[in-house]
Amino acid sequence: MALSPLTRHLFLGVAAAVSLALLSLICIPVAMAESIRVLLAQEAQFLDVRAEGALTLVTETGETKTLHAPIHLTARADGLHVDGRRILGGHVLIRSLRNNLTLVVGKEGGASAGTPLPISGNVRVSRKGHALAVVNQVDLEEYVKGVVPSEVSSAWHPEMLKVQAVAARTYALYNKMLSAARDYDVVATIQDQVYRGRTGVDRRVEDAVESTRGIVVTHQQAPIYAAFSSTAAGPTEDAVNVWANKDLPYLKGVECPFDLESPYYQWKASVKIEQLEHNLRHQGFSVGTIATITPIAYSRAGRVARLRILHSGGETILRGEDLRKAAGYTVIPSTQFEVESIGADVVFAGYGAGHAVGLCQWGAKELAELGYSYNSILQYYYPGTELHNAALSQLMMPVIPTP
Repeated sequence: MALSPLTRHLFLGVAAAVSLALLSLICIPVAMAESIRVLLAQEAQFLDVRAEGALTLVTETGETKTLHAPIHLTARADGLHVDGRRILGGHVLIRSLRNNLTLVVGKEGGASAGTPLPISGNVRVSRKGHALAVVNQVDLEEYVKGVVPSEVSSAWHPEMLKVQAVAARTYALYNKMLSAARDYDVVATIQDQVYRGRTGVDRRVEDAVESTRGIVVTHQQAPIYAAFSSTAAGPTEDAVNVWANKDLPYLKGVECPFDLESPYYQWKASVKIEQLEHNLRHQGFSVGTIATITPIAYSRAGRVARLRILHSGGETILRGEDLRKAAGYTVIPSTQFEVESIGADVVFAGYGAGHAVGLCQWGAKELAELGYSYNSILQYYYPGTELHNAALSQLMMPVIPTP
C-alpha cells in the first residue's frame, strides 16, 4: 500500500530524529531490576500450585515452610488454608526452588477451574473473605514476554513484536509508578493488558523483548500511558473522548489508513433489547422499554460520543462507551457504528475494534511490513514522545491530568 507524501514525510522525520538518540540505548545491554505485581485473580475459590520439586512458602508472620508440590489453597471462615491446614496470617508468598510454577485458579462456585497458567517469579496469595486474591510478582521483562503473545500473534513481523513489547513495558511501568497504595500494579486482563504467563512465549517473542530490553516511551522524561487497541479503522481517537481524566498531549488522534486487512475492520452485531435494557439499569441508567437509540454527537475522528435513548420512562443521554459497556465490549467492538434497526434485537453496523486511543495494533503490523522501524511506529502513534532506556535514565513520575 502506498503512503501519502505527508505520511511518508512524517515517518521519515520521526525516524531521523530518533535514530541518534536510540543508538546509545540499544547498543548497551543492561539488565533491569524492576519487577511487576500482576493481579491474576481477585475472587478465586481455590488455588492449586504445581511445580517441579519443592516449594517454599513464607507466611505473613515470617515463618518459612518447605512443601512438596502440588499444594491446594482455600479461604475459610477461620483463615487461609494450605492442604487443609490453617496458616497464620492473611497471606502467603510461594516460591519454586526452580523458579517455575503452574497455577490452576478455581472459578466462582468452586467446582470449576481455569486453564493451567505457567508463570515465572513468585505468587502472593491473600485471603479476601471467603475468596483468594492471587498476585504474580515477576521480573518486568518476563512479564512483557507474557503480554506480547497474549495481545498479538507471535507470527507477526518482528518489528511489530518490538512495538508491542515496548508499549507493554511502558504501560506496566507507568502503572507501577502510580500504584504504591495497592497490592498490585496491573491486572492480567483487558482491564489493563492481557497476560498469560509463559503461555505462547516462543523464540520470536523472546527476541523482540530482549532486543528492546528496558526501552520505554516517555513524555517529559516520564513513562507514558501507552494505550493501544486492535483496529482504529480510521483516525485514532483523542484519549479525552474515551476517558475524561486522560487529556494527554501524546494521546491525540493521528491518521491510520493502515489496518484495512484487520478481520475487525468492518463488523455487524446484534443485542437482545431486553438484555440491553437490563444491563443499562445495572449500570445506573434509569431506562424503561427502549423505543429508539440515536447517535447525537460524534468525536473529531467520527466515533459516537453521545446517544439519545427514548424509552417508556422518558429520555436518557449516555456516552458511546457506556453503550459498549452495557452491550459488552466484545459484542460492540467499537463506538464507530450506526444503529441499523431496533426490534426484539438492536442491530449495529460498524468499523474497528477497541477504544482506538494510541497505538493501533493492526496498523502497526502493516507499517512494520512496509519496512518502518519499531521506534518510528511508536513515535507516530504517540506523537511528541521519546524513547529511553529505563535502566539508564532517571525517569520522572507521570503527571496525572486534572479532569
